[in-house]
Amino acid sequence: MVATVGKVVIAIFVTVMVRWGWKVLKWAWLKPKKLEKRLRELGYKGNSYKLLTGDIIELATMVKEARSKPMAISHDIGSHVMPFEHHIFNKHGKKSYIWFGPTPRIFVRDPHLIKEILSRPNEFQRPQQEPLRDSIVGGLVISEGDKWVKHRQIINPAFHLESIKSMFPSICLSCNEMVRKWELLAIGNGVVDVDVWPYIDNLAGDVISRAAFNSSYEEGQKIFKIQKEQMDLVMQLLLILYLPGSSFIYRFIPTRANKKFNENHNQLQAIAREIVNKRMKAIELGESSSQDLLGVLLESNSKEIYEQGIGMSMEDVIEECKLFYIAGSETTSSLIIWTMVCLSLHQEWQIQARQEIMQVFGTEELHFDGLKHLKIMNMILNEVLRLYPPATMVLRATSKDTTLGDMMIPAGVHIIIPIMHVHHDNEIWGEDAKEFKPERFSEGVLNATKGRGSSSYLPFGGGPRICIGQNFAMIEAKVAIGKILQRFSFELSPSYKHSPFAVFSLPPQFGAHLILRNSI
Repeated sequence: MVATVGKVVIAIFVTVMVRWGWKVLKWAWLKPKKLEKRLRELGYKGNSYKLLTGDIIELATMVKEARSKPMAISHDIGSHVMPFEHHIFNKHGKKSYIWFGPTPRIFVRDPHLIKEILSRPNEFQRPQQEPLRDSIVGGLVISEGDKWVKHRQIINPAFHLESIKSMFPSICLSCNEMVRKWELLAIGNGVVDVDVWPYIDNLAGDVISRAAFNSSYEEGQKIFKIQKEQMDLVMQLLLILYLPGSSFIYRFIPTRANKKFNENHNQLQAIAREIVNKRMKAIELGESSSQDLLGVLLESNSKEIYEQGIGMSMEDVIEECKLFYIAGSETTSSLIIWTMVCLSLHQEWQIQARQEIMQVFGTEELHFDGLKHLKIMNMILNEVLRLYPPATMVLRATSKDTTLGDMMIPAGVHIIIPIMHVHHDNEIWGEDAKEFKPERFSEGVLNATKGRGSSSYLPFGGGPRICIGQNFAMIEAKVAIGKILQRFSFELSPSYKHSPFAVFSLPPQFGAHLILRNSI
C-alpha cells in the first residue's frame, strides 16, 4: 500500500515537472522561435533570438556606455538617447525588431500605421503590468477598456481651458518665485552662471502642487519630493536586472532600495488619502470646492456617481492625484529646459521670442488671454517638442493575431512607436529634420509634416488616448519661458554638457549650466 502511494506521488511529481518544463520550454524557446519565423515572413529583420536574454544585455551595455559621458552639442540626439534602437535601424533598416527577453518588439515608423495603432486602443493595448513602473505611472495612463473610458470622462473637466484658466494665477506665482531666485543670484553685475535644471525641475513640481492641491500646498510638495525619490529608486532597481518581469520578483527581495521604495509608497498613499479625505469632507459639509485639479475632479466624480450610480473609487482618485505629479511635472520640466537650451544655441529665435513677449505683455504680469497671441513662442515650443519629445517611444502589445495595414501581427508581439526617430525622420520632415527650425510650424503641424498627417508628430501621443494634460503643459511652458524672457537673456555656459537621456521623460543627465544676464 505504502509503495503504491509512493509510486502515485512520484508519478504526479514527474507529470507536474514535465508539464511545467514543457511550459517553460515553450515560453523561453519554442514560442520566441515561432514568432521570429513569422516576423521574418512579414519582412521584419532583427538579431537571432538568444535564450532568455534576447537583446537585453547588448541594449543595456549600449545605454550604459551612452550615459557614461555627454554627447557633442547637436540636436541629432537619437544615437545618444536610444543608442541600441539607432544601431538596429542602421543594421536592419526601419522595418526591424528587437528582443526584450523572449518577447519580440517590432518598430513601426510609418505614420499611416502609427495612426491605425493609436486609433485602435482596445486592440493595441499597453503590455502586461510591471509593478515597479505602474507604482509610479498609474491612474489613467495604465487603465484600459471601460475603466479608461469612465476615468477619462470624469477627469476631462479638470483639463478644460476654463479650469486651467482658474489655475493660471497659481502657475504665475510659481514662475515669479523662480525668477526672483535667479534675480537674487544675479545681484551685483547682473550676470550669473548657474545650473538652471534644479530650478526648472522644482518649478514644475511647485506648479502642480498649487494647481492640483492649492489648499493643501505643503502636503502636495511632500508628494512631489517623494515621487522624485521613487523615480530614482525605480531606475536603480530596473538597471540591476534586465529580464522582463524581473522587477516583479526583485521587489520582494529585502534590499535597502526596496525597503525605502516600499516606505515611500506607503507614505505617498497616506498623504494622498489624507488630502482627498479632507477635500471630500469639506464638500459633504457644503463648503465650496477649490478650483484646482483635485476640486474639479471630485466635483466631476460626484456628478458621475449621482447621475450614473458609479464613479471612481477612493483608490482611483488617489492614483490620479499621483499621476498629476508625474505627467504634470516631468513633461513640462523637460519642455521648458530644452527650450532654454535651444534658445541659448539659437540666439536669433531668443531675440524674436523676447520681442513678441514684450509686444504682447511688456514688462507687466502675463495674462491668460494674451497667450493666444504668442505665435513665435508656439512655433518654438512645437519645434522643441519635435526634437526633444518628453516621451521617446510608445509601447503597445497584441493579445491575439491582429491586422495592421496589410499585415497580420501575431499574438504576443510588442509594438514600439519610436517617437524620437519619427520626429527626426528625413523622409517625413526633410533633409533639415535634425535642425532647429521653428519656422516649419508657421502654418501648422500638417504643413510642417509635408502632408504626412498628425501621426508624424506625437509629442503628447495620439488617438483617443492622447495626453489629457497637453494644454496645461503648453500653457505652463509659455508662462515660464515668457517670464524668463522678460527678465533675462541667456546662453550656454562653458561648463554646459549636452546630455538628454530617457527615463520617464527626457531630462538633462548632467544638468543645464547657463549664463543668465539681467535684461532689465
